[in-house]
Amino acid sequence: MSTSATPQNWTHGHVFDEGNPLAERNTRRAVLLTAAMMVVEILGGYVFNSMALLADGWHMSSHALALGLAVLAYGAARRYANDGRFAFGTWKIEVLGGYTSALFLIGVAVLMLYESVERLMAPTTIHYDQAIAIAAVGLAVNLACAWLLKDGHHGHGHDHGHAHGGDLNLRSAYLHVIADAATSVLAIIALFGGRFWGAAWLDPAMGIVGAALVAAWAYGLLRASGKVLLDAEMDAPVVAEIREVVEACPFKATITDLHVWRVGKGGYACILGVVTDTQATPSHFREALAIHEELVHVTVEVNRIPAVPFGAPPGSCR
Repeated sequence: MSTSATPQNWTHGHVFDEGNPLAERNTRRAVLLTAAMMVVEILGGYVFNSMALLADGWHMSSHALALGLAVLAYGAARRYANDGRFAFGTWKIEVLGGYTSALFLIGVAVLMLYESVERLMAPTTIHYDQAIAIAAVGLAVNLACAWLLKDGHHGHGHDHGHAHGGDLNLRSAYLHVIADAATSVLAIIALFGGRFWGAAWLDPAMGIVGAALVAAWAYGLLRASGKVLLDAEMDAPVVAEIREVVEACPFKATITDLHVWRVGKGGYACILGVVTDTQATPSHFREALAIHEELVHVTVEVNRIPAVPFGAPPGSCR
């Protein structure tokens, strides 16, 4: 060992995700736009006696709340990034925000379904012209928010041929505005159908279709964010790649313990335990695994059976 080596040579930070500042700024802007449109739609619904507009306004309020939650998640992750209580950084605060937003989406879908069925059973009089105008403005706002949030996506690191998980907090915000945009499109179609063809049943029917779409999107987001929160990613491609690296070593080494979990949008932590009959050291395996840049925190334990004379050549994983 070099005489100049100190304990600091082996220390490292535990901030494995640099955040997404652009997405945070754009999500904040989307909150303001959504909240303003929510007020307009709710007031328009009361003034023009449009249950369609009123319902869409209240739906938008839930989206504004969820977008606000996404902004809070970004802020909390950034604020506590260097807090030592978080063993592997604060990225999962953002994932938790995405998971919670998915629950809001489920609630929106249930509310849409309930109101649509209720309206189907007991139709109400709608002021079509005013409702169509406000719904069109709502759609424009939703599309503007979607553009802002889509622009916040940007990749980090190298994917080595397989996709990273992406920003689940941003994905949840994006899905909320897309869900609201889809609701607005369906509402406009239904309003036009009622205005020009007298098909009043289209309004609740489109609401049911929209509820199904929102529920499907929410399920996908719940599944993706839930896997990260529960560390249920042992089926990720990187796990197979770790096994391939160990198998490619010229000396016999058997994996006895392997744990892999996400600590950032494109970063994984790994605990690897092996048994070998050579003098291979943990550094041999860490160096071999270094080709996979998504492995940002690797811990290796080497057990030897039977013991071999000290100084016996360990071979190389390269």
